[in-house]
Amino acid sequence: MSITLSDPSTKQLFRWSVWIHKWAGLLLGLQVLFWIAGGLIMSAIPLEKVHGKHLANGNITATSTANHSLKAHRFSLDTVLRTYHGDVKTVALGYRDELPIYLLTLAQSRLILNGITGEILKDLNRSEIASLATRYYLGEGKLVKLELLTTPPHEASRANAAIWRADFDDIQATSLYIQPDSGELLHVRSNIWRLFDFVWMLHIMDYDTRDDFNNPLLIGFAAGALLFTLSGLVLLYRSFAPALRVRVKAK
Repeated sequence: MSITLSDPSTKQLFRWSVWIHKWAGLLLGLQVLFWIAGGLIMSAIPLEKVHGKHLANGNITATSTANHSLKAHRFSLDTVLRTYHGDVKTVALGYRDELPIYLLTLAQSRLILNGITGEILKDLNRSEIASLATRYYLGEGKLVKLELLTTPPHEASRANAAIWRADFDDIQATSLYIQPDSGELLHVRSNIWRLFDFVWMLHIMDYDTRDDFNNPLLIGFAAGALLFTLSGLVLLYRSFAPALRVRVKAK
């Protein structure tokens, strides 16, 4: 079976391809540009720079049982578990500044216990948070703003309660997000991260939480991009077909 450009069905196919290609191009052009430019930007920025590992060191108050022994935590862990039996989901060992602590995650909240006496510790005050922030920070800037945020911003996505934000006046506008109770460094944010986050938002077309890679908008535009490509291939065949036919006849 042969297909010729003069066939009515072929002409109809080309007309539909032109229509689809034109309107799909108008609808998809800007988003395709975002996909291409965003992919270039994200591939060009090292993830270490995005995560801010060169800007802060969060190991000062690590809370992993793998990094600590029970020797410094002289208050009995068994007593802790008996006291809060039934409510405890996880227990982590750590240090708040130089003080050994137990970090208890309960059903509705979490507690920080003194690892030596077992008493419940209050949240760190402003001066203590400022001291921790400057110790975490590895850059050349100075601490210019310290604020306790009752509603965590998008930048501090892992925070589920109040969080301290420490801003430094370096060229990258570095911000450190610190837990009020444990003093743990939760996030390091900079203009590099903010650029990456903005580009990622445009790339996956999730303008709310920026973590849904399967949202309907992205799927719809991806399907449109496929139609755009397929219609373009049909038109490409149309443009090359006469030349190919001439070459065949010449042989």
